[in-house]
Amino acid sequence: MTADQRVPLVAMHGITKRFGAIEALVDVDLHVHAHEVVALVGDNGAGKSTLAKMISGVLQPDAGMIEIGGEEVALPSPQAAHALGVATVFQDLALCDNLDVTANLYLGRELRSRFARDDGRMEESARRVLRELKSRIPSARTPLRNLSAGQRQAVAIARTLIGNPRIIVLDEPTGALSVAHTAEVLTHVQRLRDLGLGVILISHNMNDVRAVADRIEVLRHGRNNGTFDAATASYEDVLAAITGAVPLGRRTSSRHIAG
Repeated sequence: MTADQRVPLVAMHGITKRFGAIEALVDVDLHVHAHEVVALVGDNGAGKSTLAKMISGVLQPDAGMIEIGGEEVALPSPQAAHALGVATVFQDLALCDNLDVTANLYLGRELRSRFARDDGRMEESARRVLRELKSRIPSARTPLRNLSAGQRQAVAIARTLIGNPRIIVLDEPTGALSVAHTAEVLTHVQRLRDLGLGVILISHNMNDVRAVADRIEVLRHGRNNGTFDAATASYEDVLAAITGAVPLGRRTSSRHIAG
């Protein structure tokens, strides 16, 4: 492993966020490397989505530090995060049924030639991204309203690849999907890892987590409460950290993956 490979794509140190008297996050640490899927799990209100919004520039921490590629950064806006290689898919997907796949991929950042929108270049790029993701979407010109729920999620994931990101944050990507569509989306998550990206997967579904994650990070009441090797950790150990059956604190499995 080279020195560059040991540097996380993103590292969060001592992140704290308060909303009035409510402590949403307290002294939270998280790191993600290239070619790694890190699952962020915890009960409702554990702070998972708040942490995702910190990485995505939607919210700013009250205390702590964020590093990208080993450099301390400020993420005052989603645009700033995107410029540094962070792309996020939130649960609402933010897609438009009346547009086709290509138009959804480039919504708000359309390519232009000298005099007009460059539809040909956007479609060519959309086809390339769908191939990279190994998507089953039949055509880059298919209207979104004709796609299944799993294919819509694939469009949202494919949109993150426009602009060559380094870090992808997926917030409950399989939350409302059937078993077949879930399997399709999990294949896309694995493909993102194969492409060399760092992936943060927020999920309530432990089967999904164990299927694709390399490491599991547990949040409880806004605090770190466990780090587990997804390949070897037992369901019972992870569940105990989520529910509080073990003391609140930095609980680490015997097969912890070192950062």
